[in-house]
Amino acid sequence: ARYTPELVFHAAAYKHVPMMEANTIAAIENNVFGTRNLVDACLSAGVRRFVLVSTDKAVEPLCVYGASKYLSERIAMAAQSKAGRDEHYMVVRFGNVLGSRGSILPLFMQQIAQGGPVTVTDPRASRYFMTIPEACSLVLKAGGVGAGGESYLLDMGEPILIRDLAEQVIRFSGFIPDKDIKIEYIGRSEERRVGRECRSRWSP
Repeated sequence: ARYTPELVFHAAAYKHVPMMEANTIAAIENNVFGTRNLVDACLSAGVRRFVLVSTDKAVEPLCVYGASKYLSERIAMAAQSKAGRDEHYMVVRFGNVLGSRGSILPLFMQQIAQGGPVTVTDPRASRYFMTIPEACSLVLKAGGVGAGGESYLLDMGEPILIRDLAEQVIRFSGFIPDKDIKIEYIGRSEERRVGRECRSRWSP
């Protein structure tokens, strides 16, 4: 009410998946109720454009983090029905952002700095990746031209094998994969266990 902003980018979310599994109440308080509080404040202040930065983990969520972002998306989309004529509430969703806090790249670099091993869940595991400039561009474009009540997804191209990414980071650091720095495959058993527990609790 004091500053009457025209545009709000909402990126204030916890996103570290294992930490959210261990602190489920904090995840819901911040990601869900925090979003609700901010949306209510924006509606009250007449904000013209509200952009929620979300994640591909909100699609059929298998963990508390994904479920909390799914709910935050529903809150933002539902706000459109309460918004004024020239007010737009929208969602931008993308996958892994290379180099962002909590992403796999800083983890690999930390493991290499400690002499390895670099840990990968499975040699066949793959993820979609984008750069920080690509992510920022998508968010800004949505904020500028996006329509209310819509969700926007970035075309992230083909998925990249985590194993290949690990090998490239090792070489970039001046080492030889599996000679100077070992790549250790730790399996998906823990990931599957968490997924089963979360699916039973959070499937929409």
